[in-house]
Amino acid sequence: MKTLYICYFGLREPLVQTQVLPYLRHLSKVGIGVSLLTFEPNKRDAWSAQAVSEWEARLQTDGIQWFSLPYHKRPSIPATLYDIMAGARTAARLMRQHGIHVLHARSHVPMAMALMARRMVRCRLVFDIRGLMAEEYADAGIWSENSLPFRVMKRLERAGIRKSDQVVVLTQKMRRWLIERGLAGANKIEVIPCCVDFSRFTDEHIEGNGKSSGRFEMVYAGSVTGLYLFEEMGRFFLALRAAQPDAFFRVLTNSSAADAADVLQRVGLDDKDFWIGAVPPEEVPRHLRQARLGLSFRKPTFSQIAASPTKIPEYLAAGLPVVSNYGIGDADDLLEKEKVGVIMRAFNDQEYARVVKEALSLLRDLEIQTRCMAVAREHFDLVNVGGEGYHRVYNRVEEKAAMTNP
Repeated sequence: MKTLYICYFGLREPLVQTQVLPYLRHLSKVGIGVSLLTFEPNKRDAWSAQAVSEWEARLQTDGIQWFSLPYHKRPSIPATLYDIMAGARTAARLMRQHGIHVLHARSHVPMAMALMARRMVRCRLVFDIRGLMAEEYADAGIWSENSLPFRVMKRLERAGIRKSDQVVVLTQKMRRWLIERGLAGANKIEVIPCCVDFSRFTDEHIEGNGKSSGRFEMVYAGSVTGLYLFEEMGRFFLALRAAQPDAFFRVLTNSSAADAADVLQRVGLDDKDFWIGAVPPEEVPRHLRQARLGLSFRKPTFSQIAASPTKIPEYLAAGLPVVSNYGIGDADDLLEKEKVGVIMRAFNDQEYARVVKEALSLLRDLEIQTRCMAVAREHFDLVNVGGEGYHRVYNRVEEKAAMTNP
């Protein structure tokens, strides 16, 4: 069986390096012919012929054939429609040239490409739903629920689910919702959360072994805008500092450090209370290992039933208990059941104080670091959870193909 994985991101982006390529390498190892189509921002200037050749050769050694198209950003809707047309034509051409049997679409825009390509060349479809895209855009204030883009995206989503041979979702809550709504049968849905490459968290890959500087560090890694509640994170830190005077807030983000600092200062933090900045992906594990607590606050909207924040398994892999708010994917059940975190159920002073007290109590457990890492291994291992989940998906696709084409 041969598959073409369509990803509407550039190859060098951290998400592709940590959440796409490892899975594709695993599929190649279990005997599936893997091709990858990415969309490269500023392709002409960002990619020299030598760089393209080097990456093609590197991926070829992993059993992955890499193809790319330019990514177009503006104007937003026309640019995306252009990319969809180009992606569909390219996918159809690659299927014919390389005998590809399956189109694997990572999220909604690639699914639009796959559905169009399927009209040109017969194939199987895998819809990798990374979230409820239309609802997320509405939650972020980008679209209204009555807008044309919202309605088109929902129609695309339903068509993708209906016509796909297999659907991949990030959470059990999303799987239950699809089944309860009659949108897909249980045997058609595989749950594969955002997973962690544990090789990044071994001592030999962390300079200085990530030992703490002596301060009580709380860490946050990721965006501080959109669905993330950064002001509430600042207020939680103030409650933490009241109980732990040496507390320090480290923010690892590619967002504007100046804007983020303004938010924290507005809620009462001093410059000496925090550090904000971007770090290379390979340095993130070291910073996490220096901390005592990992933080993740997101808007608990309906769309979050489908969310699996990558930061949570990364915190756990680093041995950090997690403070998260209620209503985010499967995090509520996991953190409380496994006793590796505390759930914030409201954003007020009383609840901040309660969560701080419980988090500090959790940290007094001598087994907490070991337990966090064990939970991460059990639920978020890149190979044994993520890789094997995708292997099951392709086994079911192959079984279905054999049944319909004896």
